[in-house]
Amino acid sequence: MSGKFAVLVALAMVATGCTPASDTPVAPPVVPSASVVTSIDLGTSFPQQAFVDQCEDWDEWDKPAPPFELLGDTWYVGTCGISAILIIGDKEHILIDSGVKAAVPLILQNIRALGIDPRDIGTLLISHEHFDHVGGHAAMVQATGARVIASAEAAKVLASGTVSPDDPQAAIHPAMRPVKVDRIVADGEVLRIDDKEITAHLTPGHTPGAMSWTWPACSLPWQPPVCRRVAYVDSLSPVSGDDYRFSDHPALVAAFRTSIAKVAKLPCDILATPHPSASQMLDRMRAGTLLGGTTCADYARSIGQRLDARLKDEGA
Repeated sequence: MSGKFAVLVALAMVATGCTPASDTPVAPPVVPSASVVTSIDLGTSFPQQAFVDQCEDWDEWDKPAPPFELLGDTWYVGTCGISAILIIGDKEHILIDSGVKAAVPLILQNIRALGIDPRDIGTLLISHEHFDHVGGHAAMVQATGARVIASAEAAKVLASGTVSPDDPQAAIHPAMRPVKVDRIVADGEVLRIDDKEITAHLTPGHTPGAMSWTWPACSLPWQPPVCRRVAYVDSLSPVSGDDYRFSDHPALVAAFRTSIAKVAKLPCDILATPHPSASQMLDRMRAGTLLGGTTCADYARSIGQRLDARLKDEGA
């Protein structure tokens, strides 16, 4: 059996402690009515609470973390300190970010724990072009065979392995293993990958090639039917090397403010960020839900305040 139902059946078997027989066909799960909750519930086997128990705010980038469901076909498969987001498709899947190189085996382990073969990941996207988020891209491509899609500015960094001189953190970020970029994506472009549609948003500021992504996530067939809008929003934090002054780069500040305004208006029922703690993910999970709590508008407002404070400090 192939395609999305094969993945979902495999996930169900992981959730119930079963393993599929390689030569035995398995019927696809029955889609329940809105009032029915089946006995198959991935949340009981991959609970968000396990992540809360194992991880801390601003945790280590290569600290192992259990995977958990954001909603239905969208999963967190990253480490305690760095996000990686898996979107389950019909015949192929999408992964956003690969973390530091040391995190790649941990992310692959999480993907396999869900019953998914990493070689079924066909597309690898990025948030921004720093080694803590894409340093593992070359190794991830080697493990999956996925094509890499990035913004034009980020593509230059991925291809060379060297951070752009226009990056506020150029002086403090190490080189990375280069990786070939297969496709350049434009602002507002909708990627139609298998049965998924994911929209690209250029959000430069933290880096010149930074991107954010939005898509609808829907519950799995055996769960009560629901869809929500997910936003994976770039870090956007106004941090830099010691000698860098944002006020000396008015074009970058203008782009930064445009990105902040754009993020505030994104479709955003569930917010995730490259550093989980940047959007208070653990706090929201402790409160019992990733819906609400910190919205894209809240996140944009906090980043705008940080940028204003940084510029004020530079002026002083």
